[in-house]
Amino acid sequence: MQIILLDKVVNLGSLGDVVKVKDGYARNFLIPSGRARRATQSAIAEFEARRAELEKVAAAKLAEAQALGEKLASVTVKLSQKAGVDGRLFGSVTNHDVAEELTKQGFAVTKAQVRMPNGPLKMVGDYTVSINLHTDVTVDVPVTVLGETA
Repeated sequence: MQIILLDKVVNLGSLGDVVKVKDGYARNFLIPSGRARRATQSAIAEFEARRAELEKVAAAKLAEAQALGEKLASVTVKLSQKAGVDGRLFGSVTNHDVAEELTKQGFAVTKAQVRMPNGPLKMVGDYTVSINLHTDVTVDVPVTVLGETA
């Protein structure tokens, strides 16, 4: 299916690109989420008329993400979990836990934006977690996991 992108999509294209994708990807994800439209003649003409407005909105989102990223760069997340004597956690620290702590500190971060390259944290210690605020803005945030003895 031919679609026109209304937003930048990772590994697919940027605003205004006309690309061919599988029908299910377009119908079930891109079009309902507002990231794309079918590439008909009328849709392309309408997009060209609204291009400046869409580019302005995209630039505003990027600027907002960059501003939040600069604030997040100076933050350290400290989490306490129950741990055994050897430093292994009973359970683990997940992206949900990191997002919840950042939200408590006043940053609007969802768990989908938190990227843990090595999976959940299962040991006491210091780690680095990536926060993906925008397709072009990724911030590394240090996370310290402290152990509580039961």
